[in-house]
Amino acid sequence: MPLLRTFSIIAATLICCITSFPAHASAGNAWEIWKQGDTHALMRHAIAPGTGDPANFTLDDCSTQRNLDDLGRNQARRTGGRIREMGIEINLVLSSQWCRCIDTASLLALGPVRPEPSLNSFFADRSTEQQQTRQIADLLATLPSGTKAMLVTHQVNITALTGIYPKSGEIILIRVTNTGDIEILARLMP
Repeated sequence: MPLLRTFSIIAATLICCITSFPAHASAGNAWEIWKQGDTHALMRHAIAPGTGDPANFTLDDCSTQRNLDDLGRNQARRTGGRIREMGIEINLVLSSQWCRCIDTASLLALGPVRPEPSLNSFFADRSTEQQQTRQIADLLATLPSGTKAMLVTHQVNITALTGIYPKSGEIILIRVTNTGDIEILARLMP
């Protein structure tokens, strides 16, 4: 009997979590949402096989990092092409300084890429998670009205900001509320 009770509690908790998670627009609606003013995009870098970075990781040396493979480079190019095809005009492209993010942002071909340290991964050192997450929200809140920013970053950064664990190449559309909170509008799967 205790096992059945435990199962019931777990099931009720899961149902509660699923129903309390924000609803997301369909892909078709997501493109329309993205055309609205002050809608920004968080994108997890394209496919880069592996997890984390090698022990000899150096920020200024791509040969020491986990990088995009051919599949990831093609994914980034296709995503950028689809964004342009859908008529989304990006005013600002910000990227983590990690090579896989800079490469993704560049291959999207949506405009000049500006490295943004607050988008850097804190996977190996969680001590900066709260500070970086606040910096990203503050940065977005200070953008001129009508700006559409594309932020290319890492899973941990997106999860800290939104609670979403994105796939490689996934885009989460967000807006900063009047109170400075992040509102999730839609998700576009790679």
